Amino acid sequence: MKMPTDYTQGRAALEKDLRTGESFDVLRREVRLGDKRVMLYFLDGMTKEVVLQSIVTFWLNKKPDEVAQLPTDARALAERFLPYTETLISSELAELTRAVLSGQCVCLVEGLPEAIVCDTRAYPERSVGEPENDKVLTGPHEGFVESLLINTALLRRRLRDSRLTLRRVQVGDDSKTDVVICSLHGTANDAQVRKITQKLQGIRTASLTMGQQSLLEQLVPKQRWNPLPKVRYTERPDAAAAALLEGRVLVMMDNTPTVMIIPTGFWDFTQNTNDYYFAPVVGTYLRWVRLILFALTVFLPPVWMLAGRYPDVLPEWLRFVILDKELSLPLIAQFLIVELLIDALRLASLNTPQSLGNAFAVVGALVLGDAAVQAGWFHAEVVLYMAFVAIANFAQPSFELGYAFKLARMLLLVATAVLGVWGFAGALLFELLVLGFTPTVDGRGYLYPLVPFNGKALGGLFLGNRV
Repeated sequence: MKMPTDYTQGRAALEKDLRTGESFDVLRREVRLGDKRVMLYFLDGMTKEVVLQSIVTFWLNKKPDEVAQLPTDARALAERFLPYTETLISSELAELTRAVLSGQCVCLVEGLPEAIVCDTRAYPERSVGEPENDKVLTGPHEGFVESLLINTALLRRRLRDSRLTLRRVQVGDDSKTDVVICSLHGTANDAQVRKITQKLQGIRTASLTMGQQSLLEQLVPKQRWNPLPKVRYTERPDAAAAALLEGRVLVMMDNTPTVMIIPTGFWDFTQNTNDYYFAPVVGTYLRWVRLILFALTVFLPPVWMLAGRYPDVLPEWLRFVILDKELSLPLIAQFLIVELLIDALRLASLNTPQSLGNAFAVVGALVLGDAAVQAGWFHAEVVLYMAFVAIANFAQPSFELGYAFKLARMLLLVATAVLGVWGFAGALLFELLVLGFTPTVDGRGYLYPLVPFNGKALGGLFLGNRV
C-alpha cells in the first residue's frame, strides 16, 4: 500500500500504523527546513540520538537563501540536505512502518510524495566476550553477540574478500526477524545457497518464537524419530570463518549469538577450535582422544553389562568387572535410574544460582552417589561408569549430539538386558544403519567421508588439521 502523497494524510496513515498515541517509545518530532515541514519518526532507545541531533542542527543552521528552493525529488533532497550516508527512499507504507519499528528514522517532507529513511539504528548490545561453551587456551577470546551487524563485522574482519557474500532476508510476518545467509562465492555450492535462500524466503510464520530452533525446523526436513543433529552451532567468529573457507554456508539470525553451519556431518562434531591452535600432531592427538571418548560414552555401560551376563568368555585379567553380589534392583533399572538422575542434576543446575553452584555439585555427587551405594540401591561400578560417561560427554560441545549418543546408549542397554548378545548386536546394527543412511542437508551421507568413502578427505580428517 502506497503512502498518501499529501503531507497531512501521509502523517495520519503512518501514525495509524505506528499507533503513536499508544506506545510511549514511538516518538515523533516536527522541524522546519526552509518553508517546508519535516516530521521525524523514530524509536526511543533504538536510535542514535546524536545522529538525529546533528541532522536537525544541520537543517536549523541553513541560511534562508540555501533553502529557498528545495528539490521536489526526495533523492535529490537527501543528497543535498541530509548529511548521512545510509539513506533510502520509499513510499510503501508497510516498509516505512517496518523501518521505524526496526530502529530506523523516517523523514516525511512536506510536498514530497516519498519518505526518506535513515539507518540510525543503535541496538542494545553486550560486549564481544569469549563464549562460555567454546573456550580456547590460545587464540582470540571473542565471540558473536545478539547484534547482527556486529556479527557480520566480525566475519568481515577475518575474511577481507569480496567473494564473501551476505544475503539478508526477513522472516516472520509479525516479527520481521533479520536472517543473513553467508557464503564464499566460488567456494560454496551455489545451488545449496539458492536452496537455503528460497527456503527462508518461503517461510510463512508469525514469528520465530523459539529463535534458531524455529528456523531450523523450516530449513531441515522434519525427523521425528532421528535425534542426529543436521546443523552445527558456533559462537566463535574464527570457527565460522574457517567453515566458510571450507565451502559451507552460515545462517545468522538477529537476537542470537549462535551461528548455524550447513551442511554438517557426524565427523564435524569430532573437531574443536582448540585443535587448530596447537601443532598438527597435538591437534591430531586431541581429535583421536575425542573420538575414543565418543565411543566409550556409547559402548562402555552396555559392554560391561554384556560381560557380566557372559563371564565365562572373559579372560582372567578382565574378571574384575564381574559383580560380587546381586542387588534387589536389576542392573538395567540401575543404569536407567542413574541416567535420569544425571539429567535431573543437569536440569537443576541450569536454575541454580552461580554462588550455590559448587555446593550443589558437592551435594549431588555425595548424596546421590556415595549415599545411594551405601544404602544398597546401586552397585558402585554403575555409578562409576555413568559418572565417567557424564564427564566424557563434555569432550564435545554439541548438546544435541550428546543426547543422540545418550539415546543410542540407552537403546543398547535395554536391548542387551532383554536379549543378551543378540540384542546388543541387533541394536548396534540398527544404529549403524541409521548413521549410514541419514543424509546431511546437502544430500551427502552423514558419515562422509567414510560413507561414501573418500580416502583423501578421511586421511585429512584423522591425520591432519583439516577444519
